[in-house]
Amino acid sequence: MRLAVDRRPGNLYLEGMETVPITPERKAQLDEYAERHGQDTAAALDALLADALEWEKQDYREAVEGIRRGYEDMKAGRTQSMEEFFEDLRVEHGFPR
Repeated sequence: MRLAVDRRPGNLYLEGMETVPITPERKAQLDEYAERHGQDTAAALDALLADALEWEKQDYREAVEGIRRGYEDMKAGRTQSMEEFFEDLRVEHGFPR
């Protein structure tokens, strides 16, 4: 089944559409992706962008949470010296002294 974007006049999807230049190489990759997935190129691009942006948003949230936890650990004194850290790393991965 081939999915397609509704391109009829007045379609809200197209009313706000802007042209974004992409390299010929990226366009070829997008066309191949769309074909492999049985999609119209515009629909494939929209789906890929939605997935990438959702992943980025989640990655950002996780990074902020990790920084917050690290800051809380530091404030609470749950830290170790660089010497201790490197020794733990050396032991964990079997690095020589």
